[in-house]
Amino acid sequence: MKIGIIGAGFVGRAVAKLAIQAGHQVMLSNSRSPQTLFSLRPMIGCEIGTASEAARFGDIVLIAVPLTAIDALPVDELRGKHLLDAVNYYPDRDGNVDVLARRQTTTSELLASHLPDSQITKAFNAIPMTQLESDGLPAATAGRRALPLAGDDKEGKAVAAALYEAFGFDTVDAGPLAEGWRFERGMPSYCVRMTRQELATALAQARKD
Repeated sequence: MKIGIIGAGFVGRAVAKLAIQAGHQVMLSNSRSPQTLFSLRPMIGCEIGTASEAARFGDIVLIAVPLTAIDALPVDELRGKHLLDAVNYYPDRDGNVDVLARRQTTTSELLASHLPDSQITKAFNAIPMTQLESDGLPAATAGRRALPLAGDDKEGKAVAAALYEAFGFDTVDAGPLAEGWRFERGMPSYCVRMTRQELATALAQARKD
C-alpha cells in the first residue's frame, strides 16, 4: 500500500519505519514544511511532503497530530479516504475539551466531525511507540500482545488489522467508532501490555465514570 502520514512525531515515525519494513510505501508530513523532514528520507526510507501531498499520496492516511491540530487537516484531499486515527487527548497539552472530559464523545468522533467525508478507524493510539517497535512477535506466539481498534468502516478496520499483524500484534475489535473511548487515555487497556483475551476483557470492563 501507499500510506500517507500526517504528523511526523513519535507515532508517525514509528509507524513509517515499521510500514516500510513490511514493504509499504510511506510519505511523512508535518505542519511546517518537507524541508524540516529532509533527514528522514535516508534514515527511514520514506518520502516527505506537505500534509496535502501525504493525503493525496496515501491509499490510507494515518492521522498522528495533536488534538489541537485537527482543524488544520486538509479536508478536500482527505475526502473519500480511509483514515487511521491515532490522536489522543491530553488536557495538559490540548487544554480542557469539555465534551471529551465528560466522555460525551470521543477523539475519533471529533475528528469525524471535521472530516465528514472520510472513513475513520481508531488505531495505533494505545501503545507507546517504543513498544510498537519492540513488542511485535510472530503470529501464534504465546503471550503475543494485542492492540485495539474501533470503527464503522469494515475496509478501514481490515487495513488496520493487517498492519497490526504485519507489525507483530494481534487485534481486538472494540466495535463501532463511538466505542473508541474504551481504549482512550485513562482506560484500563490504555498503553498496557495485554494478550488478546486480556484486552477483550479490559475493553468490556471499561467504564466512563
